[in-house]
Amino acid sequence: MSENNKSTNSKDEQLEQFRVDDEGKKLTTNQGVKVSEDEHSLKAGERGPTLMEDFHFREKMTHFDHERIPERIVHARGFAAHGEFELYESLKEFTKADFLQNPSKKTPTFVRFSTVAGSRGSAETVRDARGFATKFYTEEGNYDLVGNNIPVFFIQDAIKFPDLVHALKPEPHNEMPQAASAHDTFWDFVANNQESAHMVMWAMSDRAIPRSFRMMEGFGIHTFRLVNDQGKAHFVKFHWKPVLGTHSLVWDEAQKISGKDPDFHRRDLWESIENGDYPEYELGLQIIAEEDEFKFDFDILDPTKLWPEEDVPVKIVGKMTLNRNVDNVFAETEQVAFHPGHVVPGIDFSNDPLLQGRLFSYTDTQLLRLGGPNFHELPINRPVCPFHNNQRDGFGRQTINRGQVSYHKNSLAANTPSPASEEEGGYVHYQEKVEGRKVRSRSESFKDHFSQATLFWNSMSEPEKQHLKNAFSFELGKVKSKSVQQQVVDMFGNVSLELAATFAEAIGAESPSGKESEGYEIFPCVKPA
Repeated sequence: MSENNKSTNSKDEQLEQFRVDDEGKKLTTNQGVKVSEDEHSLKAGERGPTLMEDFHFREKMTHFDHERIPERIVHARGFAAHGEFELYESLKEFTKADFLQNPSKKTPTFVRFSTVAGSRGSAETVRDARGFATKFYTEEGNYDLVGNNIPVFFIQDAIKFPDLVHALKPEPHNEMPQAASAHDTFWDFVANNQESAHMVMWAMSDRAIPRSFRMMEGFGIHTFRLVNDQGKAHFVKFHWKPVLGTHSLVWDEAQKISGKDPDFHRRDLWESIENGDYPEYELGLQIIAEEDEFKFDFDILDPTKLWPEEDVPVKIVGKMTLNRNVDNVFAETEQVAFHPGHVVPGIDFSNDPLLQGRLFSYTDTQLLRLGGPNFHELPINRPVCPFHNNQRDGFGRQTINRGQVSYHKNSLAANTPSPASEEEGGYVHYQEKVEGRKVRSRSESFKDHFSQATLFWNSMSEPEKQHLKNAFSFELGKVKSKSVQQQVVDMFGNVSLELAATFAEAIGAESPSGKESEGYEIFPCVKPA
């Protein structure tokens, strides 16, 4: 045996102890503790907030947040621009947020558009959801509206987010396909996590191939709260409406453009701003009074559901104009750090379990991606208002703090920096009453997975329906597992027998059997006792 072969065999033997086959094994934490439940985060009551003591969720999410360096785990392929936001009318009735009070005030903004699945080097006109994240540099601090161009999401609970992205990303054994969902693991996830049905319908539609960032809607997805200066709260969903209207590419156009210009969307945005043809988006709000929380036949906290606009109209309240390109893509576009937990007084959270998990995940991700706790000091992330606290040191520290005191409470610096009262602009969380046992569970009101997907299908024109049929046929035609193909056919038979039968025939699967959803009220939202 040659020395080279001996060396190779020795290395293989050395690595053997680290090779693990997970098939057929019980799920455990990284500490070896067997896990009894992996579908639901630990909550205070079925519709209550996620609890910090959920060690399994925290370990799972922390590991996921730190899996890739240096680019973002998702939304790696992005482009951004600066702008400003102007209010049309005061929203004092609904919120005390300062930037939503005075129509004569202009608030600086920074917006990053992105694909979700692909790497930084992937093409831009792929079939995918798009990120639409906006940072408002307000006089009360930074407010981040972190959304997508689709109003719903694949999953209902943040504990499933690592699973979704693992399934959506290139398959780990061969790192293929890039920036695409036409493969086995994605569709296997869909078939076995049927809460994804509504989002998949959007993802297979023309909405997943926007013509331009300038012609793309944005949605905050989650249910948030607006709180006014009297302490009264309303539930709210946020919308961005492009002034140019919403337009898409068809699949054949998208494929040809990807081959000719993989930078098509960023080039379009860059050139339009350079030419003075500034993209504009109107901000819209859907608002529900707290006393109306349970009057709908869906749960308003479910992130796989939208609020039908005919039931909850969108109130247009302002306009954002993107009027300046970045000076340096890395320093601005890549180093910008968004977080749905970056809020200002007057904007608060709901118990949406996907939102609750994101409030943990985003800070955790930035710690790794941007090298430590001082990512807020990078120029693109710095608020326009002063900030003072007792945080010190750490990677990338730029602030030079004077004095000997870095703790609270203290007497050596007259107990400063000191907390601000609500009257002084201090952030006070909305005092929602929370009761319930600590459980890993999902509210019954979250268990209707198909009625809104059916409504989406029924809202399509005939050409749009044909595009959906073509998309399912193409995507599932790339799936190698006949079992996965059949599972998806059977699943979407619950949405539309016509749709499922069409792509079943195209991929050589059996037509679905069963009865499709006929409306909303399958698991209506009922106020807890």
